[in-house]
Amino acid sequence: MSAFRVVARAGRPRAGRRETAHGLVETPVFMPVGTQASVKALSAGDVQRLGARIVLANTYHLALRPGAERIEGLGGLHKFMSWPGAILTDSGGFQVFSLRERRTVDDDGVTFRSHVDGSEQRLTPERAMAIQRALGSDVAMAFDECPPSDAPRPTIEAAMARTSRWARRCLTAPAAPGQLRFGIVQGGVHLDLRRAHLADIAALPFDGLALGGLGVGEAPEVMYGVIDAVAAEMPADRPRYLMGVGTPEDIWMAIGAGVDMFDCVMPTRNARNGQLFVRTGKLNIGNAQHRDDPRPVEEGCPCECCVSYSRAYLAHLYHAEELLYHRLASVHNLTHYLALAARAREAIAAGVFPERPW
Repeated sequence: MSAFRVVARAGRPRAGRRETAHGLVETPVFMPVGTQASVKALSAGDVQRLGARIVLANTYHLALRPGAERIEGLGGLHKFMSWPGAILTDSGGFQVFSLRERRTVDDDGVTFRSHVDGSEQRLTPERAMAIQRALGSDVAMAFDECPPSDAPRPTIEAAMARTSRWARRCLTAPAAPGQLRFGIVQGGVHLDLRRAHLADIAALPFDGLALGGLGVGEAPEVMYGVIDAVAAEMPADRPRYLMGVGTPEDIWMAIGAGVDMFDCVMPTRNARNGQLFVRTGKLNIGNAQHRDDPRPVEEGCPCECCVSYSRAYLAHLYHAEELLYHRLASVHNLTHYLALAARAREAIAAGVFPERPW
């Protein structure tokens, strides 16, 4: 399998290609989030028709339900969810942050109280990699500790040290055939800590590197400062992944700083809550002004929602709590995010990266 190749640059922004066991991924790329082997409200065919070539699933959630061994016995995650493209699996490290009231951390791993049934669950670096091996994902993330953005500096330093030890243990665990493995850089909003941890993780033989622990409560301008300072210092010969971030503006800024890969629940979550992304920003379909509006959500958008339906119809579905609303709104928002990444690739290929995408 060929390594990551940079095929075009426009200053710091770059376009690249990475072969995976399930096809070519072109960067910059946005990965729709399918936490529980499903991009919410959409079928695998829907997501494929939107142009996505890689999606994200979650180790912790799939291990709880339906169980990694069950998925493996049914032919692996790709077959289970009928997805022909690449899959990146988060290791469960983010749940160390998001479920912090239900877990305890020690040097060996993390003990959780399941949010499903309250049972005790244990994740270690070896167990996280074993689950991802059973799932058969194309990219497996190393198990890390993600501290809150406002954690004291000593807490962040301890999480960095633990993440580094866990990263080395992850690399000694067997991988699925053709499975790539990415390491994660922590360090909070402290640039000196970020750079120190980057040097440590970059020295290990990971196939790609991610910035974790951003978009977890810090102000956007602070996050932007970290990304701008650190992204360009990440190894040029490996994909750079910004985990869990964020708005279209966040993603465009990070591409400008040299980041290659993104995921976020925002397109589908915000869709379900009535917020639709458009080139001028966003609109709230629940507002009264849309009830009599015959226009599509966005003129010129090629998605099924905009081609076939009006804002008035979407507003009706939303207020009537019809399930079709969730599908159409999610189709539109993911189209917007995937088009943003495609626009970035086009701009970089042309050698010019504008301040704004549209």
